[in-house]
Amino acid sequence: MRKNNTYYTKDLYEASFLYAHQQKLLGLEKDCKFFWFIFKDKSACEELSVAYWAGEIEINAKAYSDAIRTLKDRLFAIKEEATSDLAQ
Repeated sequence: MRKNNTYYTKDLYEASFLYAHQQKLLGLEKDCKFFWFIFKDKSACEELSVAYWAGEIEINAKAYSDAIRTLKDRLFAIKEEATSDLAQ
């Protein structure tokens, strides 16, 4: 269920970019075979997203790399939980 002031993306790299820019990750939502990354502050995320896709904004490489790793860890943790639930 989408809330008014939340921003959704299923792109790991866009989500990592937002996360590295200090946008608050509210959670992940499963939708069939993929997950939505859900962020607070829709308008700030939309501005950053437009700049990201246009290649108009720079980011610290270490912060971006750390964000990718963090979000991948979150995804794999959720997938492992789902897999273990199915095995029981």
